[in-house]
Amino acid sequence: MRFTYSEYDPSKETLKDLLKRMKDLYHDLLLQADGDPEQALAWLEMLAERYRLFPKGFTIEDLKNALKEERLIEDTAAGLAMSPGGERALRQESLDRIFSGLSKDAAGDHRVSAPGVGQERLSETRPFEFGDPSDLIDAGASVRNALRRGIDPSAFHLVEEDLEVYETEHLSSCATILLIDISHSMILYGEDRITPAKRVALALTELIRTRYPKDGLRVITFGDDAEEVALDDIPRISVGPFHTNTRAALQMARDLLRREKRANKQIFMITDGKPSALTERNGEIYKNPFGLDRRVVAKTMDEATICRRHGIPITTFMLTDDPVLVNFVEEFTEANRGRAYFAGLDRLGATMFVDYVRNRKSRV
Repeated sequence: MRFTYSEYDPSKETLKDLLKRMKDLYHDLLLQADGDPEQALAWLEMLAERYRLFPKGFTIEDLKNALKEERLIEDTAAGLAMSPGGERALRQESLDRIFSGLSKDAAGDHRVSAPGVGQERLSETRPFEFGDPSDLIDAGASVRNALRRGIDPSAFHLVEEDLEVYETEHLSSCATILLIDISHSMILYGEDRITPAKRVALALTELIRTRYPKDGLRVITFGDDAEEVALDDIPRISVGPFHTNTRAALQMARDLLRREKRANKQIFMITDGKPSALTERNGEIYKNPFGLDRRVVAKTMDEATICRRHGIPITTFMLTDDPVLVNFVEEFTEANRGRAYFAGLDRLGATMFVDYVRNRKSRV
């Protein structure tokens, strides 16, 4: 088999394909620009000029007009801004990108031992019990049971002992708090870790809103301190010259979950660094970026244990395999009896989604 390579020629691309490709690039740049369409389009224009991304006669104004026509951006007194439709499109594009990276066998279902009635029909069956809905009866298995009794086919009839029903899986509602590290290390050494984290947060928001509308999601960022971020403001999350106050984020998450009425509660944490800050009782922030500060670590471990006592598992997604971070997370996870993953930036979304879908299901 022979392959022929040639230089990319934008003039041979259809307008529809061009606009799709430019919108994908625009969404990438939009997250890096902290949700600022003006900045994202300015960067896109520079890239287009440098790498000849636009065909002859097509300009950045044409792309801007196309985005306006699709109601992805809108003019405001302060300049261009994302429209509500643009925010939805960004979430959907993030969700589509993550699902396209999931292999068919990547996802699985968490099973517990006690079967029962729920919302999702499974392939397994069990004997019929009084009160089981008739639409769950496995007709084929029930008929086979009747025939095994050796009845006369000409006088065929079913008795209750012949009936089998499909098992069901109960999909209970789940409240999730997503913690996102915004310390300086998330953009250190030229590696952008915050953009993949924001994309995952957007995709998780869209997944829950469209597929699991009874679930709840809240987002907390943590640097020197912790702060809740509105879901619509996820694209605007930015990194600062901050330390890592993991304990403050966990305390805020636990307080929010304490007021939740949903059956299941969990915390997801995306981080690339060890805890290095602590909020004192007087409100001052104690900081120590050097090594593992025993006092900071002890207080953070205490919070992991408190979450465990309240039935709140913590799943940690490590963005680096730094030995200091790995050692801390191993002890932290053991204290909470949660889960931990080393998730490369290209697999962060897939890893989180498989964990979310698998562990929100329970058999009761």
